[in-house]
Amino acid sequence: MNKTINGAYDNHDQAKNTWDDLIASGIPRDNIFIDEEAGVVKVSVPAETEKEILEIFERHKLH
Repeated sequence: MNKTINGAYDNHDQAKNTWDDLIASGIPRDNIFIDEEAGVVKVSVPAETEKEILEIFERHKLH
């Protein structure tokens, strides 16, 4: 079952760098969404992948 993980970002570059890192880690593009209005990166992944996503968010200082 998929889980959506959200990380708030401070600027577009931070969101784009996070996007690039998520893609490089093997997350499909269709599972990543940048919500410009809310300032949030949303990732839909299997629950067991959550730790990896949170590590990427932490690396890019998403909160």
